[in-house]
Amino acid sequence: MELIQSFSVDHTRIVPGIFTSREDVTGNSTVTTYDIRLKRPNREPAIDVAAMHSLEHIIATFLRNDPQWKDEVIYWGPMGCLTGFYLILKGSRSSREIYELILSAFKSVDDAGEVPGAAPVNCGNYLMHNLTMAKWYASEFAVYLEANRSNPDIFEYPKAERLVTNDGKQFFDS
Repeated sequence: MELIQSFSVDHTRIVPGIFTSREDVTGNSTVTTYDIRLKRPNREPAIDVAAMHSLEHIIATFLRNDPQWKDEVIYWGPMGCLTGFYLILKGSRSSREIYELILSAFKSVDDAGEVPGAAPVNCGNYLMHNLTMAKWYASEFAVYLEANRSNPDIFEYPKAERLVTNDGKQFFDS
C-alpha cells in the first residue's frame, strides 16, 4: 500500500507553522489542504482537547464569515494528533499567501466572548469546551507567527528522507 503524502513529512523536524499539505486538481478546480501546525509533534504536549474543540468552533466561524475568504473555505478541523488543524481552501495559494488570514484568525480568538455553537442543539459535545485555554493557545501561536514571519521553516515541510531500492521502491524501516 502506498504511503500517503502527509506521512512523508519528517515529524521529528517540523516546527509550528503554515504548510501546504497537498493540492488536488479535478477538471478545472484546485483544492489545497494546509497544515496549520501549532505544536512540535512528539516533542511538545498536544493541545488540550477542550481548547482544541473551542479553537475549531471559533476559527471555523471566523473563516466562514471573513468577507474575502468565506467563499473559498471548504473545511477547518483538528488533526487527530492534536498538534494542529487542517484548512482546505478552493484554489491554489502558497502557505505564505494565507499567512495574514491565519494570523488574523488566531488573533480573533482573543475577542471571543463565548464559543459559537457551544449548545446541545449545535454541537455533538457542547460541554467539552475551554475558551480560556483556547485563547492562551491562540495567543501563543499568533505571537510565534509574528516572531517568525521571515523564517522559511514555518512555510516549508521538512521531508522525510527515504532510501530507494535498486528497483525504484521506497524502503521503510518498520
